Amino acid sequence: MCKPEITRCPDGHFRRVIYGLGPYIADYMEQIVVTAIVQNWCNDLQDLYEGFNFRTREHARALAGVYSRKELWNHHGIISTITPFSDDFPRADIHELIAGDLLHQIIKGCFKEHLVDWVFAYILLEHGQTKGHEIWGQIDRRLAAVPTFPGLRPFHQGCDFKQWTGDDSKGLMKIFLPAVVDFIPPDMTRAIQYFMEFCYLVRRSIQTEDTVARITHCLERYHHYRQIFVTTGVRPDGFSSLPLQHSACHYPRHIRQFGAPNGLCSSITESKHIKAVKEPWRRSNKYKPLAQMLTTNQRTDKLAAARADFTERRMLQGTCLTEALQGFLSLALGEAEPDDSEDGPESEDQQGDGNIVEDGEDGDEDGAVEGPRVLGDVSLAKQPERTYPRTLPELGLHFGVPNLPSLVSSFLYDQTHPEPLTDGSPTPPCLPVQSIKVYHSAAATFYAPSDISGIGGMRRERIRATPSWFKGPARYDCVFAENDSTVEGFRGLHAARVRTFLSFKSGGVEYPCALIQWFSPVADEPDELTGLWVVEPDFDQDNRPFYGVIHLDSILRLAHLIPVFGNAILPPDFHQSESLDAFKTYYVNKYADHHAHEIAF
Repeated sequence: MCKPEITRCPDGHFRRVIYGLGPYIADYMEQIVVTAIVQNWCNDLQDLYEGFNFRTREHARALAGVYSRKELWNHHGIISTITPFSDDFPRADIHELIAGDLLHQIIKGCFKEHLVDWVFAYILLEHGQTKGHEIWGQIDRRLAAVPTFPGLRPFHQGCDFKQWTGDDSKGLMKIFLPAVVDFIPPDMTRAIQYFMEFCYLVRRSIQTEDTVARITHCLERYHHYRQIFVTTGVRPDGFSSLPLQHSACHYPRHIRQFGAPNGLCSSITESKHIKAVKEPWRRSNKYKPLAQMLTTNQRTDKLAAARADFTERRMLQGTCLTEALQGFLSLALGEAEPDDSEDGPESEDQQGDGNIVEDGEDGDEDGAVEGPRVLGDVSLAKQPERTYPRTLPELGLHFGVPNLPSLVSSFLYDQTHPEPLTDGSPTPPCLPVQSIKVYHSAAATFYAPSDISGIGGMRRERIRATPSWFKGPARYDCVFAENDSTVEGFRGLHAARVRTFLSFKSGGVEYPCALIQWFSPVADEPDELTGLWVVEPDFDQDNRPFYGVIHLDSILRLAHLIPVFGNAILPPDFHQSESLDAFKTYYVNKYADHHAHEIAF
């Protein structure tokens, strides 16, 4: 194992960080050197120096003038040969300048390197090597069976990776709890649940005293329930020797001192360091490279500025020859200069089989978008499908929903009358409809500042309802539909699965809508163990899926449902496209992203 380094925590407490603990430790090298600490001293020194401010540079200098270098190291955790860069700043304390690192401390550290490994260790201790690996194989299959969701990393081979990235750890965190809940003790599930709540709360872009209080509460509950790892023999020596576990305790203070972390991690500055230092150094001849690096950065900045100017002047579109030919044709034909949107072959969004959304959408599953801030807006794809029937009865038979005309009739009644139909009322006659169109996708744009979003905090994702996704199995996504806007959380929402998107005209008004299958909660509260809502698909008296037609304005955004696996044994060839049809109940995954966590609690 590598030699330990003595460093000091941002709060002035002391601990020893050992570089051999995991790959994420390398990201702390600079922080360790300038701030850094002695293991297991944290609580002892807090009691020993109660009321004494031992974090000041004056105190460190006084100690350095009295003790030898070895005594400073052994008794005070001070490296006398290292001077922090902020030592000459009149009002700067290096220990007050170091903020938390969500990615490396919490996600890759506490979650992946600790909780996931501890769960695996518990399964092996409890069931033995042979049975334990069989159970972990089932967990891998459950991870692979999770339905597709934008931005969710697929785990087709489970979580057996040789090299984990930050995205892998984030993706596993989103779906880990439903996969392991049936194989671990209740207190272990609760420990993971409260840790997940802590992670998602500290990640929010807006922090209040209420959220900080909730963060503190989650930490307290997590510290209480994680004792199950001690009693089961996974961590017989406790957690005092784990710096990353201790780092979570500093986040309430970090938030009050620095504001919302909102994804802050050392990789942000590290990526800038690569562009500004590492790459220019590689381009130099390595002899007195500083002047060469500065010249490289200056020239790179000038090239970037020139490219932006040339792009604005449209000088990078086409060639000199094509520009001359366009000008000649415009003069010869007496027409205006062709518009850019009409040039060239059809764009990527105009190709394909109906998986198209409105202008401006790229080919990604989701992404940040600019625009005015709205709570939510859903729009149909740019082009309809052309292979479907054009009458409601035929369309209903095609989708296996023979009562589609009556569903549309009830929908039109609700749209044209202030009061909805009461239960048990006869279905009103269907108004004449024209121009029936079918779509395979829609675009949901919503306000989600805690996730990667554009100016104004807006984000866009596609909702799919297609019989073949990338020439493979069908994909019918789930959505959140508005139920009661006066009620917060999932109590004010419905979960539904989109069967198809429609639009038609009636009375001179065009109605964009969706044919959906309803899901209902199995209880009035979230599941006590996981903290997730559990829903089940609705069926009519003939045991057929209960469908409805709703306006697109009722849809908020995508929802992610994960099966409640229970004691089910998944076969090796089970495909994730079957998950939403093969189980009786489902978790509403509020950990799918940070916006879902804010609305599906």
